[in-house]
Amino acid sequence: MIAAILIGIAAGVVAGMLGVGGGILFVPALAVFLDLTQLEAEATSLLAIVPVALVGVWRQQRYGNVRAKDGLVIGVLSVAGVIGGVAASNAVPQRGLEIGFAVLTLLIAAQLVRRALGAPASSP
Repeated sequence: MIAAILIGIAAGVVAGMLGVGGGILFVPALAVFLDLTQLEAEATSLLAIVPVALVGVWRQQRYGNVRAKDGLVIGVLSVAGVIGGVAASNAVPQRGLEIGFAVLTLLIAAQLVRRALGAPASSP
């Protein structure tokens, strides 16, 4: 449990510094260091989003940055996405999930490199 917490904190800090989602680091760390399968690591990462999202909504609500109706629509519709994702991930072999995640990671890395080498953002 302590190892999982430390992995989560480290992934969150590094992902925050790089501007990527923590799952892109959290999933491989769970698979490598805690010996979870790809499916278990991805499911754990997705489950970890729930409390973070709830805290984010709670904190942003007081600033008027939350559109509750839109959030409810997205939340209700996401159930269909979850059902489809579970069905797809159970139908794909373990190696297919690993390769798919590796491809996603490479695409994100390429985007980070492109952004780093691009023109600097203008200041307002």
